[in-house]
Amino acid sequence: MDGIKVGGLGGTAQFLIGRAMEKDCTLKVERPVYEQEELHRTCGYSKPRSTVLDRIRNSYREWKLVHFLQNLIPIIQWLPHYKWRHDFIGDLIAGITVAVMHIPQGMAYALLGTVPPIVGIYMAFFPILAYSVLGTSRHNSMGTFAVVCLMTGKSVAAYSTQAAEGNTTNAENAIYSPMEVATAVAFMVGIYQLLMYVFRMGIVCTLLSDTLVNGFTTGAAIHVLTSQVKDLLGLKITRYEGPFNIGFAYIEIFNKIEEVNTAALVVSSITIIVLAINNEILKPLVRKRSVIPIPIELMAVIIGTLVSTYINLQDEYGLQPVGDIPTGLPYPTLPAFTIFPKIMMDSFTITMVAYTISMSMALIFAQRHNYEVDSNQELFAQGTSNIVGSFFSCMPITASLSRSLVQETVGGKTQLTSLISCLILLTVMLWIGPFFEPLPRCILASIIVVALKGMLLQAKDLPSFWRLSKLDGLVWIITFLTVVLVDIDYGLLVGLGLSLASILVQGMKPYTCLLGAMPNMDIYLDCNRYKESREIPGIKIFHYCGGLNFATRSHFTNELYRLVSVNPQVELARRNKLERSRTSGWVNSTPEEARVRTESKRY
Repeated sequence: MDGIKVGGLGGTAQFLIGRAMEKDCTLKVERPVYEQEELHRTCGYSKPRSTVLDRIRNSYREWKLVHFLQNLIPIIQWLPHYKWRHDFIGDLIAGITVAVMHIPQGMAYALLGTVPPIVGIYMAFFPILAYSVLGTSRHNSMGTFAVVCLMTGKSVAAYSTQAAEGNTTNAENAIYSPMEVATAVAFMVGIYQLLMYVFRMGIVCTLLSDTLVNGFTTGAAIHVLTSQVKDLLGLKITRYEGPFNIGFAYIEIFNKIEEVNTAALVVSSITIIVLAINNEILKPLVRKRSVIPIPIELMAVIIGTLVSTYINLQDEYGLQPVGDIPTGLPYPTLPAFTIFPKIMMDSFTITMVAYTISMSMALIFAQRHNYEVDSNQELFAQGTSNIVGSFFSCMPITASLSRSLVQETVGGKTQLTSLISCLILLTVMLWIGPFFEPLPRCILASIIVVALKGMLLQAKDLPSFWRLSKLDGLVWIITFLTVVLVDIDYGLLVGLGLSLASILVQGMKPYTCLLGAMPNMDIYLDCNRYKESREIPGIKIFHYCGGLNFATRSHFTNELYRLVSVNPQVELARRNKLERSRTSGWVNSTPEEARVRTESKRY
């Protein structure tokens, strides 16, 4: 093809496209230059108008019951078209693998929420049944997650009987058990998510940028690590709440360092070393031969339980066990509604964190596997799941990074994986649960600490954030330090404020520069960043990277005057002053004044 002529505005645009073997491509455009008002007038511009009644009428015409149900309950849409021969084996293997991971992680993370270990198994069953029916992410493994469980545990510690026992000034908290507080938080989180769904606020997760979430979760991992030190060392220390609690905790730990239980330290060290060797050495070797990972966490739990049973670690060495694990399914109960006013702010913070983490994971998998995730439907699915879970002794749920990655890696294709996992965990709740009662808590603490490696290593992302944007790097640093040094809630609030402030600053003061021509390329690039670019003599090409509105008007004009080195108002004032001086006879006429008079007449 030698050339194509396309009709253009007031002329023609001629594209001369070189042949397939030619390297050069020439673009030639010829057309008049219009001002915006003249363009509107010439082309008959008219802004489309649509009333609220028109929008309602159009929505009613397009509304169909089947379409509505398919959007509200996605399993109705994908299950009839499920490819049993192609996908079922992968979902079956993934379901078994994820169920095996749920057992140790659920029990361990439940301790972060200061609730019985069996709650972690409940969280992997009841809410997941609802999410697998309503969710749009095919690969998210919902359930326990360290940060969300820790944040829930802070509310439990603040308002439950445990908090009142150590603080007689808050005796009113004594009427609530830890489970009542935890389920009330789950119910409130579900209500918040459903309200966000009603008002179509799925886009709100974009307010929590990757930089903010990265810095926040890294700082929260420090809190999770600190909360497990007492179990790793077999110490009994006070659980501190409020600002600077992490500092007070370490002060007490160092003061009681002589009281460390040697047996707990040895068991914790052996468990951590074994898990680390598996993750760093064995897992990469096994991955070359099989996509199914070694269930090392479950093996540690089983071996630890057997050793504790036959050696009697609790009585002989003072290792604290997990304790009572009931069999059967819990009876549905209503949350403690009277505590809602106290936990509203904590629940809102957990809502934002849980939804952002799960949506981030869902979007990553959706992009990787070429399918769509509905952010608003995810709010409905997670909100419903949390409300259902609150009736069955559950804390708030979110997606787990490790389980979701494993679910994808071993071949999981749909949420049928979650249903298979639920069936396996049902047997644990009905018959196997009491087997784990002698398990030492230090083993669960070791599992949590090793699982934190990925979150702690997120600190390595800071240099890349800093190189991309100093402002983003500053958001990461301040968010991380606030979370670690002050508290998790304050860190999220400060980080969110900084993110919004950075958006405002970047929106009001976009980047500006002058463009110069690249030699022999006919391309114009930023003169500040491309050293080979050269400005055209007598011409200034001003590049503005942003929108124009009343808030950016002043910045636009100031940057334009600064970069082109001309301020029309100052220049006109100078010329008018010289002209007045000449006409009033204050100074004799000079060549400069003559030039100014000539140029002023042109204006």
